[in-house]
Amino acid sequence: MADTSAAQLQVQWNRLLALVEEQAQTLIRAAFSPIVRECGDISAGLFDRHGRMLAQAVTGTPGHINTMAEAVKALIAHFPIDQMQRGDIYLTNDPWLASGHLNDFLLLMPAFRGDRVIGFSSCTSHLVDLGGKGMGPEGSDIFDEGLLIPPCKLLDQGSLNTLLMDIVRANSREPIANEGDIYALIACCESGVQRVEAMLAEFDLDALDELAEHIINTSRRGTQDAIRAVPNGHYRNTLIVDGYDQPITLCAALTVEDATITLDFDGTDGCCEKGINVPLNYATAYSVFALRCLIGPDIPNNAGSLEPFRVVAPTDCILNAQHPAPVAMRHTLGQMTPDLVFGALHQALPERVPAEGASCMYDLPLRSAPDVARRGAPAFAVELVHNGGTGARPTLDGLSATAYPSGVFGSQVEITEAVAPVVVWQRELRCDSGGAGTQRGGLGQRIVLGPATDDPFIAYLSVERVQHPAAGRAGGRAGAPGRIRLSTSEHDFPGKGELRVEPGETLLFETPGGGGFGPPSARDRDALARDLRDGLVSAEAATRDYAGAGQP
Repeated sequence: MADTSAAQLQVQWNRLLALVEEQAQTLIRAAFSPIVRECGDISAGLFDRHGRMLAQAVTGTPGHINTMAEAVKALIAHFPIDQMQRGDIYLTNDPWLASGHLNDFLLLMPAFRGDRVIGFSSCTSHLVDLGGKGMGPEGSDIFDEGLLIPPCKLLDQGSLNTLLMDIVRANSREPIANEGDIYALIACCESGVQRVEAMLAEFDLDALDELAEHIINTSRRGTQDAIRAVPNGHYRNTLIVDGYDQPITLCAALTVEDATITLDFDGTDGCCEKGINVPLNYATAYSVFALRCLIGPDIPNNAGSLEPFRVVAPTDCILNAQHPAPVAMRHTLGQMTPDLVFGALHQALPERVPAEGASCMYDLPLRSAPDVARRGAPAFAVELVHNGGTGARPTLDGLSATAYPSGVFGSQVEITEAVAPVVVWQRELRCDSGGAGTQRGGLGQRIVLGPATDDPFIAYLSVERVQHPAAGRAGGRAGAPGRIRLSTSEHDFPGKGELRVEPGETLLFETPGGGGFGPPSARDRDALARDLRDGLVSAEAATRDYAGAGQP
């Protein structure tokens, strides 16, 4: 259709945004694993024939969505478009192509108009177990961490690669869940292709080219205008995080120049021997997401709105890990990059940037102990997700037990107990964990769990904010650090490592609180009274931290 009107293009754009949401819901409804079905650890999107992302589902995580935006280009380069056929689906879980670690599978399926490829449907989700040492930080290289699948065909003109499926099943403690999740990913791709092909027929379009140019150019211009509202300059920040067995320094230099922003991680510490290293694609995904939360947040996320942002890093720094570095728990540091970036951006936009938050998802992979499996008990693997508090905002309190920046919902107690021999004895908000301030930091959680049978299980710990809590901003105070302890121990455990939980023991898992914003003495008296009434702040903390509250 030539010379399509602006109104028609907007209707078509809105249709694409609706289609990707349908894609995402297809994946979630069909998935087997709780981390997908209940927590939404996915992405779904539609792309033009050049591999440029046109629309992404709001449901999903930045780590999946923004890595998918680049991964599609890599797969198209690997598989020539003129050789693609209807019903083909391509797959990889290569961390440096897909989403940063082996557990994330990325699929790509071409859409056709006649016999011509007009675009692509793509999606990603987290598979619970791919063998190796499991989802933990203990691997010494990528080969310890499980099964790596290079770019390959999962479906060839609709015919399933059964050998590949056999290999995936044979390398997992949860073969049925993995198989079901792969079929869910296939359904997601097929949903996107079917709907976009039907849309072209409905609007009598031969291609997506005109719509793609409209989406990308409009989004690019809007983002460039938003960047121009940020003062030009060079802004630096340093963030000290727990690391594995010693603190790690993350560095960011943010250069704002007219309509572009460049982020450089130069000065960041080198890689770790354990699996908390981060491929640059994943570090880029979260750092650009943070920038977009404050710069043009109302502009849809696509190739155009991502284009003005550039991220670079020295080779082999911990935010640009190279193969074969271990990267299983790459989110541990990758999800700290928004706080790193916010510290720099605060210098340019002091009235808009929140305080630091818990940030790193409090991920708790559990699996059967090897000796128990050898005795003949069923092997299992499950991944619990819990969240801490977000940092207070300049005009609002932080959000309690909320997944920022990941967007992954917290694991449900009933689902956890239904799929694994685990019992959750307690889960509640953690009083006094939010940093004091004019605006209070969000609260973390207190979770107590243990074996539901006479068999022990293994817990993998890889979390941040145990030694270095979320800092306050503009006079606000730090949030409470995280805490991990066994009921039979007198000492807290560090945030990284492998822990065996025996029958009769319980594991205390406390997530961090967010930092406060502004001086506590300026907090509104009514707000403080509500905190006391609701049990979010204790009387002791109110007296200690909020002396003089309500004073001008």
